[in-house]
Amino acid sequence: MLEGLLIGLQTALSLQNLLMVIGGCLIGTFIGMLPGLGPMSIIAIMIPVAISMGDPSAALILLAGVYYGAIFGGSTSSILLNAPGVAGTVASSFDGYPMAKQGKAGKALTVAAIASFAGGTIGALLLMIFAPALSSVALLFHSAEYFALMVVGLSAIAAFAGTGQVAKAMMMTLLGLMMATVGEGALFNLPRFTMGIMDLQSGFGFITLAMAMFALPEALFLVLKPRTMSKDNGGEIKDLRITKTEAKSIAPVIGRQSVQGFFIGVLPGAGATIASFLGYAVERNIAPKEEQEQFGKGAIKGLAAPETANNAACTGSFVPLLTLGIPGSGTTAILLGALIALNVTPGPRLMIDEPQVFWAVIMSMFIGNLVLLVLNLPLIPYIAKVLSVPRNYLIPFILFFTLMGAYIGQNNATELLLLVGFGICATALRFADYPLAPLLIGFILGGMLEDNFARSMQLYDGIGFIWERPMTLGLLVIAVILVGLPSYRARRARLRAEGVADGD
Repeated sequence: MLEGLLIGLQTALSLQNLLMVIGGCLIGTFIGMLPGLGPMSIIAIMIPVAISMGDPSAALILLAGVYYGAIFGGSTSSILLNAPGVAGTVASSFDGYPMAKQGKAGKALTVAAIASFAGGTIGALLLMIFAPALSSVALLFHSAEYFALMVVGLSAIAAFAGTGQVAKAMMMTLLGLMMATVGEGALFNLPRFTMGIMDLQSGFGFITLAMAMFALPEALFLVLKPRTMSKDNGGEIKDLRITKTEAKSIAPVIGRQSVQGFFIGVLPGAGATIASFLGYAVERNIAPKEEQEQFGKGAIKGLAAPETANNAACTGSFVPLLTLGIPGSGTTAILLGALIALNVTPGPRLMIDEPQVFWAVIMSMFIGNLVLLVLNLPLIPYIAKVLSVPRNYLIPFILFFTLMGAYIGQNNATELLLLVGFGICATALRFADYPLAPLLIGFILGGMLEDNFARSMQLYDGIGFIWERPMTLGLLVIAVILVGLPSYRARRARLRAEGVADGD
């Protein structure tokens, strides 16, 4: 482990990778502040740039910097305008915006910056400690276990759905799995479902699909459903300091939510949004009664909790990505596709086969969080002015980079037609309130699911591997539980409500 740390530190401190860390953090912070343009959109646009570098370490460091930079910077618009930049900072607006209205915008931004830095740094430390252990356990996995693990990842897809959207999430996952079957199969190198189009023999391009699902619909949404923003800046940003008493009050909150947020991020299908809401709810519930009444009215703990949890979860989502090869969030699903495009296979052997990639990403997180803190605090009053730029000016830039990225990724015009077609369909699905992340995850995991299933079928001459390998059977049982648990809870809640209505 010590040797790996030294290799990672040396790789992360190279001039190129330092520039990638700083550039990714700055881009992520800027994009995170713009309401609606989350990390998935900008990462999808930047994947062709990252892949063109040819260096997996530099590419992943850049994209990871964009990811946690966007989560870090998303609090700015939540606090100043009550317009969350990313979904993971929605809970930050509950107390951040009231603080800004009370003339404490500077203090709120400082609390958010410190909490984000602490959550990201502690999360990176936990990642460094637990990732090797998980990787050692994962070395016991064979193709049968990987097949079962993919099933577990797909079964946890309900976490990407909102209330009452589990069925929609499952439908989108199945659609993604179906799209993954286009092209040459795992068992036979023959084209499937290509409709005679030569460009589809290798399947749909991941870059095209990612940008069609996230970047293009955002541009179309700005045209079809423009959103107006408040011009009230929440007061002048003047005092950025917090008192010793306030620092002591949020220190335990930061400690608790760093750990809780990290482990929530580790769960496949969870992420910064769930961690931030759960962190806010936990801290409110354990606070003294007089402090509970202040939550939602400008409580400093109510701001520190979600800001810590979402950054820690952002780091935690890299554990299943790097050690098991399954995405811990919608954004890491895009990062997984980028790694595969760079011919890097994430999983238990990544630490052995590509130690410079594995450890460089972890070490870059420490550097990136420090860069974010140093750059954001003095620049907060100036960066906030960007929020006054009309969002409609962003439309041509989003369209340009999206179209160019799709064309450069595969170097054929068919990708542009697919991008426009999928983009229009994705926009319609968004209007119908269908989650798009499950489709992309189904598409990415579908290929690995089929490959490992086919390999297991060949090795065991049938599906006997399911009951012949205890670990495989155990994972599949977990998958069944994860699928059935939401339905059980919903049925139990419905019966309880009927009982209350009947006067029980």
